[in-house]
Amino acid sequence: MNIVFLLLVLLLLIGAAGWATSAVLLRVQRLERRVDRMDRRLGLILDHLGVVEPEPAGMDGVRALLRDDRTVEAVKAYRAATGADLVEAKAAVESMSGHA
Repeated sequence: MNIVFLLLVLLLLIGAAGWATSAVLLRVQRLERRVDRMDRRLGLILDHLGVVEPEPAGMDGVRALLRDDRTVEAVKAYRAATGADLVEAKAAVESMSGHA
């Protein structure tokens, strides 16, 4: 086989992979927007019904760590208690400590 043919096949494969990746990313973005809308609606329903989500176990420990200025440990404890990712946990702990 000649090199030009192999390069053409390689370029076609790269293009197909790029197209497939962009299609998947667009689908994920649409699903994320849909989940956000559903989450807002569920929040409105729960507020209307007066349902309050219970605080996860372990939040007293997070607050104690914050009082001792142990922010990194507080973020880790928040993640363990809630299952939040690092960015979400950091934002939540900062808002709890008043440094948002």
